This record gives sequence, C-alpha cells and structure tokens, in this order.
Amino acid sequence: MQPRTSPNTPRDHLARRLLAVAEGDRAALRDVYDLTAAKLFGICLRILSDRVEAEDVLQEVYLTVWNRAGRFEPERASPITWLATIARNRAIDRLRALGPARAGRSGLEAADEVADDTPDALARLEASDETARLRACLEQLEERTRGAILGAFFGGRTYDDLACQAGIPLGTMKSTIRRGLIRLKGCLSE
Repeated sequence: MQPRTSPNTPRDHLARRLLAVAEGDRAALRDVYDLTAAKLFGICLRILSDRVEAEDVLQEVYLTVWNRAGRFEPERASPITWLATIARNRAIDRLRALGPARAGRSGLEAADEVADDTPDALARLEASDETARLRACLEQLEERTRGAILGAFFGGRTYDDLACQAGIPLGTMKSTIRRGLIRLKGCLSE
C-alpha cells in the first residue's frame, strides 16, 4: 500500500514511517515521534490546559500509534491528520475522565480561549504542501460548516460544545460536520 504523493514529500516520508511502525519497526516509531511530537503535544495541551496531563496523553497517543498503525491508510488520510485525530480524541477522553470539576471553565468550555503563543494546528500546516489545497477546499464550504470543521479538528472542540454554541441539536452538528468532511474529501481528491 503506497501513499499517493510523490516520494520526496514530508507527507510521504511520514506515511512510509507509519507503515513501517505497522510492521513492528521501533526505529520507525521513534522517527514518527520525532517528526510529530511537538504538533501532537500542542493539540493535547490546548485541550487539557495542563502540561502533565498533556504529556501523559501524548504517551497514550504513541502507544495507540504503535498498536494501531496497521489501520492507517495513506490513500484515505494524511498521516498528520490521522495522528492529530488520535491526539484530539485521547485528550478529550482524558478531559472527560477528569470529571466535571476539572472540565469546568478550564476545560471544554474554555478550550477555545486557552492562551497559547504557538501557532495553532492549522497555522503549523501552512508550511506543508497540502495547505493551499486544504484552504481552497475549506473556502468552498458554507461558513457554518467550515467553522464547525475548523473548531472540531483544529481547535480541539467537541461536537457537543460546537452544537451548544451554535444552538443546534448534537445530531445536526454531527451531520453538518460529516457532510462537510465528505465535500472536503471530494474536493481534495480532485
């Protein structure tokens, strides 16, 4: 299973290393960690607002990568998107596990207000070869759909939080994001 990009892009290199991890290559896991730990830690820290918790979740992320790298399909998703989704989901799971007292103002509701001088996930992707295409495809989406996708996948916000903010049912938010992702996938594959 070969990635569809040219063999010299950072995306292709990372995809090849993930495929090697799926075959049990520990050195490949080290490479994946070295290439992505800063980005994934940023996602975890933005959601959790606690460095120690973010470090713990980051460790869980790489354990998950080790155990599930065989599920990565380079023709379906970019490697950084696949990894960022794992990090986001693990961080949200941890935030929920910490309970309502911990997930109060400093948690899910305040996730979009966390002060962070580092560029957000979308800004970090600007250097990649996919950014221009992604931005162009995002611009083709309806504003509400685009905002929901950006909030969920680059802002670390939960679907429930986005639905509450928009004043719509959770199921409607999930459908909006799902349809938007389908349109994005179609645009990106053109």
